[in-house]
Formats: sequence, structure tokens, C-alpha cells
Amino acid sequence: MPNSRGLSRTPAFWLVAAALLLLTFAAAAPSPLYVVYQAAWGFSSGTLTVVFAVYAVFLLLALTTVGSLSDFLGRKPLLYGSLLLEAGAMLLFTGADGVGPLLLARAVQGFATGAATGALSATLVDLQPERSPGLGALVNGAASTLGLALGAFGSGLLVQYGPAPRVLVFALLAAGFLLAVAALALVPETAGRRPGALASLVPRARVPRRARRAFAVGAPALVAVWSLGGLYLSLGPSLAAGVLHLHNHLVGGLVVSTMTAAGTLGSLLLRGRPARTTLRFGSTALTLGVLGTLVALDRGSTPLFFAMTALAGLGFGATFIGVLSGIAPLAAPAERAELFAAVYVLSYLAFSAPAVAAGFAVPHLGLLATATGYGAAVALLALTALATTFVRPRPAARPNPVEAACPVAAAGPAEAGGAVRS
Repeated sequence: MPNSRGLSRTPAFWLVAAALLLLTFAAAAPSPLYVVYQAAWGFSSGTLTVVFAVYAVFLLLALTTVGSLSDFLGRKPLLYGSLLLEAGAMLLFTGADGVGPLLLARAVQGFATGAATGALSATLVDLQPERSPGLGALVNGAASTLGLALGAFGSGLLVQYGPAPRVLVFALLAAGFLLAVAALALVPETAGRRPGALASLVPRARVPRRARRAFAVGAPALVAVWSLGGLYLSLGPSLAAGVLHLHNHLVGGLVVSTMTAAGTLGSLLLRGRPARTTLRFGSTALTLGVLGTLVALDRGSTPLFFAMTALAGLGFGATFIGVLSGIAPLAAPAERAELFAAVYVLSYLAFSAPAVAAGFAVPHLGLLATATGYGAAVALLALTALATTFVRPRPAARPNPVEAACPVAAAGPAEAGGAVRS
């Protein structure tokens, strides 16, 4: 470490993990509030999904530009700036009184999250105990998806039972980020300054020749999982209220939490298994879970809906880790950042664009019909991904233990980018 002052390695590691957990908690916090904003300001489902998608667009912008800046300026300067910006985004949410301010808050939050995840993930790897070389990757993934689950649940709880539903959760989060900035003073700097900061701001996304076939084969799976994630995080609470007639905002948060928590479990259970085995399990579970969810919505069955959402979530996590563990060994270290940038570009497009299209389709087709068509497309993509696992692959280099740990396998694109870019 260039600077060994402050906390010792282990407590500093867990402090950084807590900051990452807070960051991803905030990422899911607006989801249960979308139906509240929609009722208060009378905007359409299309506008709702645009509010959701602008976060992903600005997060991707940050990941592909400033995502690796901490390698050149040091970890702490970027962390201070991005977490302060995150606190500012939370304050923008507290004062939002219409769609315009809400879009601004989401854009600032997306950029701040994209900037922070790279530095936080890199710092976790820098500070991980020497006797546990895979702990940084594991905690990065677990904290990311656990934060999403807790964020949706905690926000739904406060919106339903706390005062000032459009203000309280964001005021608490703003205070939390300011405390995190203060606590960072105790974390030692783990990266020194070096030349190349300006050059690192140029976005790079490229699939190396050796990985192109695997990338093409994995593309349907990536699109399937992140299209499903986009649907749940944008319209999940609306489905609970509009189709299942569950108007409790805590239940709306539980819809998102169920999917993301099951995704965490799926990625942890399958971590370290052969890529083909993992992808087969994941795509099968994803297909059955999505089709079962559509049956539950058609019948109006709440227990079946949550059970099938959990099954789809298991498939979500397993499918993503299967794709990443299949392509990670095919890139040389100098090519890895560009390869995963390409993965995230595809993932974010799938995360946002289909959800926006669904939002604009709802007024014309209805919420249930839109969800049915959307789910059928996801199931078809998942079946396509399953079919690709029966095609004989070309021999690939055996991954080393660090690659096999797949640092981003348990995280969504919003949280995983920094782990790879660093």
C-alpha cells in the first residue's frame, strides 16, 4: 500500500464493503417509489421506464469513461468525489416535484454509482486478506446483489409505514453517504498516482478474436437475464399492484428483493462449476421461472408469482455467472477490460431498452399483455441460450484461480463493472 496510515487491512476491507452495500442499497431504493411518483404526477408507464432507464445510461457512461480512473489518480480521490455526488443525488430525490427533477436525480445517481463501483471494487481487491485471495471478489458480488435486495425491501418498508414516503429514504441515504465519506479518511490509500488518466477516459469496448464465438453464443443469455432484470426493477411493483392487486408498497419492494436475492443465491451456489453446467442450469431455471411467473399473473396467484420469481432469480444469477466464466479465460489480461466493457454495453442495452419499450406498450396493450409478450421473449432467449450449451465448444485456455472466481459473476452490470475494469 502506498499509504499505510489509518485502519489496518481487515477493518478497512469491511468498511469499504459496507460502502458498496450502501451504494447498491440506494440503486434499488427508487423502485418501490415509481408507482407513488406515477400516482402523484400522473405520468405514463412509458415515462416511468424512461426514468428507470436514464440511470442505466449514465451509469454505463461513467463505467466506460471514469470507471478505471482510480488506477491513475488513486482510489480515495475518486471515492470521495463519487460518494459526495451520490449524496447530492439523494438530496435531489428529496426535492423532486416532477418528472424533470426526477430524471435529473436518476442521471446523477447513475453516473455517481458507475464512478464509485470501479474504485470500491478495486479497493476491496487491494485490501482483501492475503490468506483469502478470493474474498474481495466474493464480497464484491454478494454485497452488490444483497444491497439491491435490501434496498428494495427497506425502501418499500419506509414508503409504506414511514412518514414523508418520497423523502425519508433518500434523506437517510444522503446522511449515510456523508458518513461513508467521513469514514473513508480511515481507509488507507492502496493505489498511487501514475500517468495516463486522460487516456483512460476514452471509452473502449472490444471483443478479442479468441472470445468472439463465446461472446456471440453468450449474447442471448445476457440479453435474457438483463431484460428480465430491467422489467422487475422498473415495472415489478406495477405488476404487483395492477395485476395482482397488491397495493402495499412493501410488497412492491419484495417483488424486486425476491428476484435479486435469489440471483445472489444462484450465483453463489454455482460459483466454481463448469461454465456449460452452470449455463444449462441457469437457462433452464430462467425459462421455467419466467413461464411460471406468466401463469401466476394470468391466474392472479400471489404465492405462485413469488415462487416463480425466486426460480427465475436463481436462473438469473446462474446464467450470468455461466456466461462470464465461459468468456473470461479467453481474454488476455490486457484485453479483459475492453471485453467486459463490451459485455456491459450489451447488458445495459438489454437492461434498459426493452423495459422502456414495454413501458410505452402498456397504455396500448395493457400491463398483463405487455408482461406476457415480454416474458415470452425472455423465455425464448433463455431457451436459445440452453440450446447453445449442446454445441461442442472449441478448446479454451484453462482459467487461473482468480479468473475462476469470476469477480463480477454475482453482481449485476451496475455493480460489477468496476471489479473487472480494475
